[in-house]
Amino acid sequence: MNHTKVLLSIILLSIFLISSSSSTGNESVIDIPMGAETRNGSANDITSDHKSEHLDTLSLIFSDEFEYEGRPDPEKWHYQVVGPAKGHWFNAEKQHYTARPENSYVSDGTLKIRALREKYTSDGITKSFTSARLNSKFAFTYGRVEVRAKLPSPGGTWPAIWTLGANIDETGNYFGSEYGSVGWPACGEIDIMEQRGWDKNTSLGYFHWGNTQTGAYQTEGSTIPNPGSTEEFHLYILQWDEEYMRIYVDDTLVHELSNTTDKPYDNPHYLLLNVAMGGNLGGEIPASFTEGIMEVDYVRVYSN
Repeated sequence: MNHTKVLLSIILLSIFLISSSSSTGNESVIDIPMGAETRNGSANDITSDHKSEHLDTLSLIFSDEFEYEGRPDPEKWHYQVVGPAKGHWFNAEKQHYTARPENSYVSDGTLKIRALREKYTSDGITKSFTSARLNSKFAFTYGRVEVRAKLPSPGGTWPAIWTLGANIDETGNYFGSEYGSVGWPACGEIDIMEQRGWDKNTSLGYFHWGNTQTGAYQTEGSTIPNPGSTEEFHLYILQWDEEYMRIYVDDTLVHELSNTTDKPYDNPHYLLLNVAMGGNLGGEIPASFTEGIMEVDYVRVYSN
């Protein structure tokens, strides 16, 4: 009878230990939104007070996964090649943008935007660098933008993932005057990601706009450490609704801006992808520069 009690005690103890080790009822659980990535490329702790929205509450309305070869899909992308400043580009940029495959192409599952050192003449103007500037043929108001990209490493390159109000009516853009003709900065600009040519360990998230009440130019934004941005893919995100606009890198908040009535962020915007050379944020271009490539794994736009 004593042996029976001992055996029963061992069995009960084993059951208790097994159930305790498998229980999760008292554990802290971090709910990682779909699409969230961290610096090492995998979902992990999210430190921002404002978490990205769950994608299961959103609807995908525009995307390019770049699962094809050759030129960027002409149904989705427009080449902007005419410089709006009498054949030049603003901000003292040093390149011509072209529609040539030497400057943009899709291969091995990614879009490549390739800046090159080469003499190139367009409309009688010769420059020493070429690159590509793509406009999406899709405009949207509010939603979530995701662009997974790896940035160019050479100094002097100025990569950008950004939006402009479709009512800008800028020379050579896709929409022309279809949505209006208010110009810049009245159209509003959202810089989801920019990077300086002299600092490849930091990226910027900024807003530029014309005050809807006074017309005055205004700007606001922040920088964020972004080590490994030229070696690994990172996720650049915009969340935009009637109340707020938030820019993230890998689900870490870069900057939040309230969407009040003195700002023009209630109109359709389109997406731009480009690599500029030199200029305000590109800075000095090293004599050793030959080429720099921004790779884009995918572009996705969701409605709220």
